[in-house]
Amino acid sequence: MAAPSAAAAQCMLCGKPDSGPAMASRKADTPLRIDIETQLDMGRVAAGSSGGEVVLDPVTGVRRLSGDVRDLGGFAVTGTVTVRGEPGAEVRVFLPTSVDLESGSGGIARVTGLATDLGGAPRLGPDGRLQFRFGGRLQVSGSGDGDYRGRIPVTVEYQ
Repeated sequence: MAAPSAAAAQCMLCGKPDSGPAMASRKADTPLRIDIETQLDMGRVAAGSSGGEVVLDPVTGVRRLSGDVRDLGGFAVTGTVTVRGEPGAEVRVFLPTSVDLESGSGGIARVTGLATDLGGAPRLGPDGRLQFRFGGRLQVSGSGDGDYRGRIPVTVEYQ
C-alpha cells in the first residue's frame, strides 16, 4: 500500500503547474470571485441648461468637468474591484458600453466610456488576487437634479 501512495505523490509533485490540461482543470476547480471594494462616485456637480460631462480617469483618479457643469464638492472615487481565483491565471474583464443611472424623481443620466486601469493582459497575482480601478464619463443634462444611482455589471472570466 505504501508504493501506490508514493507514486501518486510523486506524480503530483513532478507535474508542471503551467501544463495545458492540468491548468485548465485547476482553473475549473477554482471559480473566480469578484468583490466591489469601492463604488464609482463622480462627486457632486450642478449642470446648467446645456448640460455637460464629468470624466473620472481610472488610472489617475482625476475628475474633469466639461460643458455647463459646476463642481459642488464632494469626493470623486474610482470604482475598485478585487478578483480572486487561480494564482497566475490570465483573465479578461468586461464592462458594459454604457449604464443608465436613475434619480429618485425619475431622472436619467448615462455613464459611458467605462474603462479600467488594467494593462493588455491582466493576470491574477501569485496570491490569486488582482485589484483594479475603473472610471468613466457621466453625461448630465440640466433638466434633472437628484442623487443618481445604478448598477455597473463587472464580468471577469479566465482567458
